[in-house]
Amino acid sequence: MSGQADADEATHQHHDGCGCLPSWYVDTLGAAGLPIQNNEDYAPPPEESYGALFLPDTIEKGYHVEELKDGVYWLTTGWYDCMFVCTGNGVVAVDAPCSIGERILDAIGSVTNEPVTHMIYSHWHADHVGAARVFGDKVKRYGHQKTRELLERFPDPDRMVPTETFSRDATLDVNGVKIELSYKGQNHCEGNIFVFAPRQKVLAAIDIVAPGWVAFKGCDSSDNLSGWMQAHDQILAYDFDAVVCGHVSRYGTREDVLAGKEYSQDLLAFSRQAMGEVPLQHFLRQLGSGPYRGAYRAAEENFFNAVANLATKRILERTTSDGRRWTERLNGADVMTKNNVSTMIDKMRMELNHHGYMRREGPPSGFYP
Repeated sequence: MSGQADADEATHQHHDGCGCLPSWYVDTLGAAGLPIQNNEDYAPPPEESYGALFLPDTIEKGYHVEELKDGVYWLTTGWYDCMFVCTGNGVVAVDAPCSIGERILDAIGSVTNEPVTHMIYSHWHADHVGAARVFGDKVKRYGHQKTRELLERFPDPDRMVPTETFSRDATLDVNGVKIELSYKGQNHCEGNIFVFAPRQKVLAAIDIVAPGWVAFKGCDSSDNLSGWMQAHDQILAYDFDAVVCGHVSRYGTREDVLAGKEYSQDLLAFSRQAMGEVPLQHFLRQLGSGPYRGAYRAAEENFFNAVANLATKRILERTTSDGRRWTERLNGADVMTKNNVSTMIDKMRMELNHHGYMRREGPPSGFYP
């Protein structure tokens, strides 16, 4: 199929029932825009990643609820997930994603008559606690002090400010059921905590790993890439049997965390390698001496894209530790890796040593622009 035929086929997928493109579909921006790909341009995802996506109750009710152990429940829509703990004298909810919303109450009501008495905020982001209001005004709300500070700074009527905060570690004891809260420093964002039920060996560690799936673009949109990578080892330091991760359609195991760690290490290693091989000067020379001689942003765009493409190619071609490539192992590896690499390249420039700096007598020994 020719390049034009490929483009025509990709566009055809987006026609509505009358054969017209919807008004929101923009494909006329050329280099100034972003491509919308044909689904068949990607590898079919491994079925082992499906998890709860196509279970009958997910399709019928829009969510799936499952007891992990001794009153600790996992709740997922197949896109977002959270957990709650039945104590025999009140439910402790961990997060309230807005995409689940009031169905959290339906899910809890399907397994217990206990009221929700406590809520824990994993972090302040609206996609994970944007339905905090559904539990009403009487619940005790726990979160890190950074979560409180951020919600006071950027108030949201659907995300009430936590009433109880801590700086490093805290333990809830609700009717004899212990839940440990721990803040190990900025990772996905400031205030993002680990929530652990030690007796049941269930951990909630949100926006670090996506079991069975590749990390969402931007390395889970994380503020601190060094902290995000370090968090994989912090998760592995827990004695857990199951980890609830906030996304996507499965709860995780230790093997899932190890896979996420290996993938993040590939992002860093191949991005650093590519940064050392692609010369910025190649693209600066292409600007010439005419009207584009000052188009540095165009040169930078092409340089960073060339770096990202080289790193992405090597990551997707590599045979991973279990003998498979990432596209065979994690759902969406070929979709999101370019975005994750681009973020890794950008964050490396700010968070990691540059292997040198400009000397008076010539170019630096390092390679970062």
